[in-house]
Amino acid sequence: MIIEIRVPDLGESISEVEIGEWLVHIGDMVHTDDSLVAIESEKATVELPSPREGVLVEIVKPQGQKAHSGDVIARIDTESGSAAAKPEKKAAETVEAPPPEEEEKATDLEAKVMPAAARILAQEKIAAEQVTPTGPGDRILKEDAIRAAAGLRPGAPARTEAQDIMPEPVPAAPPAAAEVSGEEPGRERRVPMSLLRRTIATRLLEAKRTMAILTTFNEADMSAVKQLRADLGPQFAEKYGVRLGFMSFFVRAVVAGLREFPLVNAMIDGNEIVYRDSIDVGVAIGGGKGLVVPVIRRAERLTFAEIERQIAALGEKAKNNTLTPEELRGGTFTISNGGVYGSMLSTPIVNPPQSAILGLHAIKDRPVAVAGQVVIRPVMYLALSYDHRIIDGREAVTFLKGIKERIEEPQKLLLEI
Repeated sequence: MIIEIRVPDLGESISEVEIGEWLVHIGDMVHTDDSLVAIESEKATVELPSPREGVLVEIVKPQGQKAHSGDVIARIDTESGSAAAKPEKKAAETVEAPPPEEEEKATDLEAKVMPAAARILAQEKIAAEQVTPTGPGDRILKEDAIRAAAGLRPGAPARTEAQDIMPEPVPAAPPAAAEVSGEEPGRERRVPMSLLRRTIATRLLEAKRTMAILTTFNEADMSAVKQLRADLGPQFAEKYGVRLGFMSFFVRAVVAGLREFPLVNAMIDGNEIVYRDSIDVGVAIGGGKGLVVPVIRRAERLTFAEIERQIAALGEKAKNNTLTPEELRGGTFTISNGGVYGSMLSTPIVNPPQSAILGLHAIKDRPVAVAGQVVIRPVMYLALSYDHRIIDGREAVTFLKGIKERIEEPQKLLLEI
């Protein structure tokens, strides 16, 4: 039986998706819940699993095409061992029909040519028999077709399609120095932006254009938190099965601060200010396809262990591009930790329609004055960017100062003061 693979409902706010990389090829056997294709929306990239076991017989929407919820993108034959293990092909019109044995051999070869490779071979007018396959099951991959078009032997580096359509620079009179050094002229290649990357760019520009963004800075002595993690971290991990990181301290500090200053957790809607009772903290994570901001729901109700478990789970999903749209929508405040990449100081951009974002940075040993003495302490710079239309400077500075104080005295977080 042939079943249709359709684009799932990814939420009311997502009207269009882009088909990403197909993870299986026509003719491949797939099992239930095997990932078939990556689907890129404006919020995340998700992998679509196979609902049944069978053979992929048709790809309706190749990589790069647009699709909507409910659109058919592929078909699977669930009858194992059926003749549908190979895609249906329309017989070319000929004067004489080929012998059955030759026709079967040609069909087998065509079935092993991957769609991207088939397009290149058709453009270059190269027969599949002239290509040396390197893919599993003697399949002809795109790289094989590119090598064949360039006249390269198998195993030699293949040029990209972007390079193939670019004319080779032929200088009229190459300088002697270039001949001696043997250096090739510089090249460039163009690749389309993913839907997620285009959406990130659009939203960042929207924030800069529609908000009055201002940033205030402070610094936090991380000595107490580092000592607490060193003393209780092993016991914490043994009891809860997750390590005690820095982020749970900042999430709890943000929760306390937003309770004290609910305007920082609010948003502007037209001429109204919308206050949110729940505190849903987005944690910016660099995923496989770009920056994503999964949301820790009702953070005001969570313990340190629950926060750490959610951060670990969301981070793993971001790495594997398996975050769902529901896990990315509805945040009321964002924390961005550029310190994990070594950032010393930055001015984070607010994630609309939120009104503020907290930027964390690298922890560095610095000389500081303590009780009239210069001592070395681990210090982190903090940055709070906020929409000045709704949050005044006094509230923003006091809010950030409260974050600093709670991090420097983590016992306040335990006592919720």
